[in-house]
Amino acid sequence: MQIPPDYGDGNGRKVCRLKKSLYGLKQALRQWYSKLSNFIIQQGFNQSKADYSLFTKSEGTSFIAILVCVDDIIVASNCVDAVNTLKVSLNDKFKIKDLGKLKYFLGLEVARSEEGIYVCQRKYALDILKDFGTIGSAPARIHLDQNLKLSKDQVELLADPTLYRRLIGRLLYLTISRPDLAYSIRLLCQFMDSPRVPIYMLLTKVLRYIKRAPGQGLLYSTKSELQLQGYCDSDWGSCPDTRRSVIGYCVFIGSSLVSWKSKRQNVVSRSSAEAEYRAMANLSCELT
Repeated sequence: MQIPPDYGDGNGRKVCRLKKSLYGLKQALRQWYSKLSNFIIQQGFNQSKADYSLFTKSEGTSFIAILVCVDDIIVASNCVDAVNTLKVSLNDKFKIKDLGKLKYFLGLEVARSEEGIYVCQRKYALDILKDFGTIGSAPARIHLDQNLKLSKDQVELLADPTLYRRLIGRLLYLTISRPDLAYSIRLLCQFMDSPRVPIYMLLTKVLRYIKRAPGQGLLYSTKSELQLQGYCDSDWGSCPDTRRSVIGYCVFIGSSLVSWKSKRQNVVSRSSAEAEYRAMANLSCELT
């Protein structure tokens, strides 16, 4: 803290009372990101328009990328000298702490081998099972039954809806490395406003499915070809409440899965062909 201007002559016993720290201010995160991003851009990096937390820089054969999440930073490059130069610049400006090779980042566990890079959230998944009391439950082979259609017309509301909402929020973060859960979690997200007891039982089944393989994740192979390809599909009017269709797509670079989504369409499709075309349009936007 600094004494405000004209607040005593400095010889008195007057003090400043701290009423709110910088971290409690609503603009603190915005000001920090503005300062950090401006410094990175001044170093010659280009900020991605698709993901504003990603910065890239190319100089000849050297390529370096920075991924920022508040004050956690990942640096990836094919040039060790470029990484060392960047770390020196960041340390001179912000006094950073170098944690070495990437192993754990915001719940993501990263393992390297000759086959490639494997990303999972095993510890995060086990923490969810432990916190919600399903660590000792029997594992399930599937998370949801095939062709399952859920409606809000079911009775018997859940006594404590905050438990359901908190669990859904944590499972949404788990889908970062678990595309097999994307459809089921999206389906169960529709009932966050008024969760029902039968819906919560389905959610516990998802937890038992996670227990079957908590370390399941994604492998980014070193032998993968740099060929972009995508797949999409759609049903027709599967939601009994809104009659909207559900689309799903996934995007690969070679054999490595890099993007996926399961989402209910914004409008009602009047035919299965229209629903399929809307799915293709969403995939085309993602590929672009």
